[in-house]
Amino acid sequence: MEIVNPIRLLVTLGDMAGIGPEVVLKALPLIQAKDVQITLVGNQQRLRALGDQVQLPLGDYATIDVPLGADQGLQLGQGNAASGDLSFRSLQTAISYCLKDGYDGVVTAPIAKSAWLAAGHHYPGQTELLAEMAGVDRFGMLFAARSPITQWTLCTLLATTHIPLRQVPAALTPELMTLKLELLLDCLQQDFGIQQPRVAIAGLNPHSGEQGQLGREEVDWLIPWLHEQQQRFPQVTLDGPVPPDTLWVTPARAWSVSGHPAHHGYLALYHDQGLIPVKMLAFDQAVNTTIGLPFIRTSPDHGTAFDIAGQGIARPDSMVAAINLAIDLSIQRRKNRSA
Repeated sequence: MEIVNPIRLLVTLGDMAGIGPEVVLKALPLIQAKDVQITLVGNQQRLRALGDQVQLPLGDYATIDVPLGADQGLQLGQGNAASGDLSFRSLQTAISYCLKDGYDGVVTAPIAKSAWLAAGHHYPGQTELLAEMAGVDRFGMLFAARSPITQWTLCTLLATTHIPLRQVPAALTPELMTLKLELLLDCLQQDFGIQQPRVAIAGLNPHSGEQGQLGREEVDWLIPWLHEQQQRFPQVTLDGPVPPDTLWVTPARAWSVSGHPAHHGYLALYHDQGLIPVKMLAFDQAVNTTIGLPFIRTSPDHGTAFDIAGQGIARPDSMVAAINLAIDLSIQRRKNRSA
């Protein structure tokens, strides 16, 4: 499909005391897609200074400047209230522009949650602010990665995210699982163009509970819930609950062997259950995607790396992947609207 109007993306600079500005500047020349307009959101004075320091010119990219706050104690390599407040306001600005000016999406460089907290912004992360400002209460954290070996795409949605492990069993309910499954199916169908997806759902306990011997969540409600969802969605394939220790064998093979069958999506029940295998397989390719928003949002799957900020050694691979995925998803959404 020929895109008459260019894809328009906003890219935030994240916590400017970290590696966000550096990986953005390194990633931009590596984006080969045509008909794309990228606008950077953050403090332009700091960005240009960082670019000069690591010999990365900004070029002629459009920018939306976010001024420094009253406390200008921002120091490279030290996340604090000043850097946290700037990154928070930069994301607010980007979301506002997405909502009012018709941008296709936003790519967010990493922030430090501790710096947000120091600045008085009490959010678990960028995902929650995005959902709040977009006015949605159905959203999820999906990680996508395309294998450079086989071009197969791994899509993993987390049922629960940033909560202590001991709280996971109580947080998991049929209602929550239904919400997350619906989000995952909608995302695979609308954003990835897979009309009859195959989805694997993880078990919670070792061996998926071993028929109640190693935990009863599976037999008490997860298996009955799964049967009910298969009846609700006869056009899709739902497999599970798959024992967590074997769930990732098939995607690992699909990542490295062309043509190996695998599921289109994986629903992990808690943070590390999903992210340890994702990061082992695809640390430089994985992209954090917020699903359920009225616009596309992607982010590299790494942190601020304050310890190497300003040294010119940060790798842009995940930022490149995040921008490229935002472009691909934006094109798919436009196709859906024109169908």
